Amino acid sequence: MRSIFGLLTLALWVQNVPQAPSPVADPNALANTSDGKVYICPMDPDVRSNNPGKCDRCGMTLVAGLPDPVEYHMDLKITPRPLKAGEKANLTFFVHDPWKQRPVKNFQIVHEKLFHMFVVSQDLEVFLHNHPTLGSEGDFHYDYVFPKPGMYRILGDFYPDGATPQLIAKTVIVPGAAPKPVTFARDYSTKQAENMQVELVTEPAQPVAGMKTQMSFRVKPGEGLEKYLGAWGHMLAASDDLIDLIHQHPFIADGGPQIQFNVVFPRPRTYRVWVQFQRNGVVNTVHFDVPVQVLK
Repeated sequence: MRSIFGLLTLALWVQNVPQAPSPVADPNALANTSDGKVYICPMDPDVRSNNPGKCDRCGMTLVAGLPDPVEYHMDLKITPRPLKAGEKANLTFFVHDPWKQRPVKNFQIVHEKLFHMFVVSQDLEVFLHNHPTLGSEGDFHYDYVFPKPGMYRILGDFYPDGATPQLIAKTVIVPGAAPKPVTFARDYSTKQAENMQVELVTEPAQPVAGMKTQMSFRVKPGEGLEKYLGAWGHMLAASDDLIDLIHQHPFIADGGPQIQFNVVFPRPRTYRVWVQFQRNGVVNTVHFDVPVQVLK
């Protein structure tokens, strides 16, 4: 009986306890618009949000349910053959899926373009960032004059529909006497471009392979800076042996004169780093040479 009595007493006590008033909703509170999904930037997967929108780093549309990254296949056909330095050649890019080698015909826009192409020469003196045009069969075309003999690396940056952004490099040999080997030394000197100066400071001062390097660029004058192809800047880094090619966009940028990229250089080599910024409608391209050491 003691147990039953205790329970009845507790029940009567609970019934007589004064109830706290229900909380009143704040009329100024913002409504929760989340649909329970996680939205991810295809270009910068560490940028995530509970709401749809744009990536505040690169401007791409956030995607819910981003698929696992799988590398697609890119073929490059160049005509006419044999290649000759100083003469126009047609570059045609074909993209196939990695499962059944079916041609890909649908692409997402990445930084205002369907396909970004970079060309870098063996001596790192030639640099081009441009955009082939889409053909009727899903292939991309570009006419280019290779300025001199030697090896070139051609980088394709594109985003097949239903996949993740791709970055694939091809090697092209232009017959003739190859350029002499070049030794690159550290070059952080201030660069004068079309209508701005660009300065570089790195943290750490001596970049280390496999570790994050903060690359802080300062442009002068600071006013008039504009987004170029949807981003406050573009970077391509190439190792001196042309094995490593890295395409990135700013980690921190707000339209002011200070723009920061975060880069992990994979190997202890010297890297040539090209950056592009737009000011008053003019695209400025400069490069710096960054020696990267092994961790000691």
